Order: sequence, then structure tokens, then C-alpha cells
Amino acid sequence: MNESEHRCGFAAIVGRPNVGKSTLLNALLGQKVSIVSPKPQTTRHRILGILTQPAMQLVFVDTPGLHAGGRRAMNRHMNRAAIASLQDADINVFVVEALRWTEEDQRVLDELLKQGKPIALVLNKVDKVFPKERLLPFIEEMNRRATFAEIVPVSALKGNQLEQLPAMLAKYLPVSPPHFPADQLTDRSDTFQAAEIVREKLTMRLRQELPYGLTVTIEQFKEEDGRLLVNAVIWVERSGQKAIVIGHAGEQLKDVGRSARLEMTERFKLPVHLELWVKVKENWSDNETALRQLGYEN
Repeated sequence: MNESEHRCGFAAIVGRPNVGKSTLLNALLGQKVSIVSPKPQTTRHRILGILTQPAMQLVFVDTPGLHAGGRRAMNRHMNRAAIASLQDADINVFVVEALRWTEEDQRVLDELLKQGKPIALVLNKVDKVFPKERLLPFIEEMNRRATFAEIVPVSALKGNQLEQLPAMLAKYLPVSPPHFPADQLTDRSDTFQAAEIVREKLTMRLRQELPYGLTVTIEQFKEEDGRLLVNAVIWVERSGQKAIVIGHAGEQLKDVGRSARLEMTERFKLPVHLELWVKVKENWSDNETALRQLGYEN
């Protein structure tokens, strides 16, 4: 291939919370780089996922879901991270749920239109639509809302109709050599990924409200004697939450640790010794200074 034809650039994956943005990124890369759960607002950081093919390098940006209500510092942080990603992208990938349109979707579209960048509309979860002809009036409705560069129905969870998406998006990238080595999948460190694995397991197990009041930091991450030693701190906002995370006789924390350790062993290809502690930092999610201390960058 002529190097002058190689394309490389950024595609931000955006949408309201819980439409499947992280699932889409993981499916496109064929490997998990962004944690997922059924609970909205699981993604809190901008995470790059790098797809390298002979003619192109697509740098996907997984973003927190844009949502209304920036009452807490954490919500404002997530919205800032998402909007900054839109501004930096060469093309924005707008993920919506097939046959469903909400006020939050409209809010995201309004923000996208402000940027003046090409928008690829991805209709996700089409595996739940029967018969498929029901998609046609929805696509017509979407075309009335905005002029989209592309409209692609997919199922990120099932992996349906994803093969065509990278080449379709690459048409909107500048001619450029790769930004990253061919074997690099993400910009995030192993330490970051370890913390996210623990947070994912907690989010999956805890009741609806609590996951938004906890975060995870890593105090030790080192290889020693052929195994990986990981010490993680789970931060909560109130002492009552600490008791819930630990569970009766410590069972909840043991289950989270066991599940996280298994995934880390598979991810890092080493036996893992994982130790978890639970600590209280009052109202950390509504404190800009605490957010920075806990790794939530501007």
C-alpha cells in the first residue's frame, strides 16, 4: 500500500448513558478495553481503543454518556470529558438504541451538531428488533432530525454488521501515518485497567445507587516471583456504604476479589495476588479536588 494513502484519525463514540458505547468499542477491537455493566454511567473516563489495519488506524474514543443534570462534580466531569472528545474527533459515532429516541438522545445530537463534524449514526441493539422492517420508519425519522454521514444498524452485543463499520468511518479520516504502534490497543495503563476491573465487578454486584458513590485506586501493582501483586483501595462516600461493600462476614468483598482476580489473571497472563481495602472519603464525587486526587483528570 502507498503510504500516502494511509488514513489515521479519531472517532469519538458518543451517546446517552447505557446505549452500548463500551460494548461497541470492545466488539470492534475484538478485546475488552472498556468495562461494561447494565448500569448507566459506568464509563467515567475517556478511553482510547486503537484499531490498526493495513490501510488505516482508527483511534476510537470511548466517552462517558452525555446526560442532563450536572449537580455533582462527577457528573460535570463526565460531561466535560464527553464534549472534549467530540471537539477533538475527525468523525463522531453517535450511538442510539434502535426504535428508541429520548430527550437525552436529542441533547447529544444537539451537542454534536454544534461541532460541525461528520456524524455516523449507529443504530445499536437491532438484534431485539423483529421484524427488521420496523427499522425503516425509524431511519426515516432520524434522517429528518439531521444529515448523517452514514447510518449503520448493528448489534454490538452479538457482533452483527460490525465488519463494514471501520472502513466506512476511515473515509472521513485524514491521510496520515499511524499515531500508535500496530500492536497497541489502548492508551490506558495496566494499573488503570486493574482498577477498572475491580470497579466493574463492584458495579455488577451492588444495588442500583451505590456504584455511583464508589471508585477504585491502585496502591501497588508489581510483578514479583512470577506473579502480579495488586493492592486496590475501594473508596466510598459514607461509612454505611463501606459495610455494604464488605458484606456479611466479608463475603461480598471476597466474591468481588475472586472475580476481579480471575479477570486480571486472564488479562495480564500472570497469576495474580489481589488485596482489597475499603476506605471512606466523604462526598468525594461532589468534590473537584477529591476527583483529581482519585485520578479523574480534567
